[in-house]
Amino acid sequence: MTWLDLPADHPFGITNLPYGVFSTDGSSPRVGTRVGDHVLDLGPCAEKAGMESYAVWSAPTLNPFLALGSHAWASAREWLVELLTNPARRDCVEPHLVPVERVTMHLPVDVADYVDFYASEHHATNVGRLFRPDSEPLTPNWKHLPIGYHGRSGTVVVSGTDITRPSGQRKPPTEPAPVFGPSARLDIEAELGFVVGGATELGSSVSVADADDHLFGVVLLNDWSARDLQAWEYVPLGPFLGKSFATSISPWVVTMQALRSARVPLPGQSEPTPLPYLLGEPTDDGAGTAYGLDITYEVEWNGTVVSRPPYRSMYWSPAQMVAHMTVNGATLRNGDLFGSGTISGPEKDERGSFLELSWGGSEPVTLDDGTERTFLEDGDTVVLRATAPGPDGTTISLGECVGTVRPAPAPSR
Repeated sequence: MTWLDLPADHPFGITNLPYGVFSTDGSSPRVGTRVGDHVLDLGPCAEKAGMESYAVWSAPTLNPFLALGSHAWASAREWLVELLTNPARRDCVEPHLVPVERVTMHLPVDVADYVDFYASEHHATNVGRLFRPDSEPLTPNWKHLPIGYHGRSGTVVVSGTDITRPSGQRKPPTEPAPVFGPSARLDIEAELGFVVGGATELGSSVSVADADDHLFGVVLLNDWSARDLQAWEYVPLGPFLGKSFATSISPWVVTMQALRSARVPLPGQSEPTPLPYLLGEPTDDGAGTAYGLDITYEVEWNGTVVSRPPYRSMYWSPAQMVAHMTVNGATLRNGDLFGSGTISGPEKDERGSFLELSWGGSEPVTLDDGTERTFLEDGDTVVLRATAPGPDGTTISLGECVGTVRPAPAPSR
């Protein structure tokens, strides 16, 4: 319970308390937490309470807070809960509450490195069947390690940023040579993004059991994809221009502490059993250190909900992704971001990309306004939403991730 006039089941209630970076008219961006329909300005609130943490929360990104590590993250959450549940502390809070409609949200982290994984067996199988119909859909290595690629951190943008249609080389099947022009098969990938803190040293690695010391929280992530550019360029080295033009993330980072009640066991990794460095350990909640998350997505295309991908069906755990991407001694940096890869379930209405929903463009999707789509057209808007179960029957919102497609610019001469 809280002394605020806030329903116990509010999706941004006391069980959530996500962090973001906001500004108001005439002010600089700084860190706040979402409390119901308000944003709590953390810097002056902490300063009034005599806490040294006010300095990191006055910063224009979450990176200084991420650098403090998991013990500081836990202490900050305990302090926030105490502030919001102790009526004697309301004078420290009320002057610094800003209605959410009055704020502008910014990119919450200065993204250090960006890695995108490929952790859904259903998505990988669908793509394999589309691209390699005469071969096994999963590559031989897929169930042995979390496959990923390094993306472009400089093109990660906050929700609400328009997405310019990319141009590049593409080779239609009917043409003998590639042509240059705007992508004609622009797509989305509905993913979960993980924000990392607690930097590591070059040459060290992070185990599955220790991954939670570095997993700060999650955002909704849309890895926009130009499928025609991707198809021509990705052999032999993988995604490049077809992915690097834009990745959208939601503005609120929901902490891993808030998602404790959403932890579930993975669907199963027995055939084959992963190598020892990828194995988790048992925990009291039954989910293990290599846990999944019970997060339900919603993909809206021009006002029509076209898919509800279930994150709990993902094959690889976020902790296993951390263990694998550091096992060679690669560093973690404060503000690292990694995506789960497209979230897709076993059913058609659980597919997290339009490539799958339209089955490569052969099965158009009908929207509520009667129009049909296979891939994105200029002016289309995509909204990702997600929720997770909180403690005591509450619901935790992960907010929204929104993007609208704008035409490709005219070619320069």
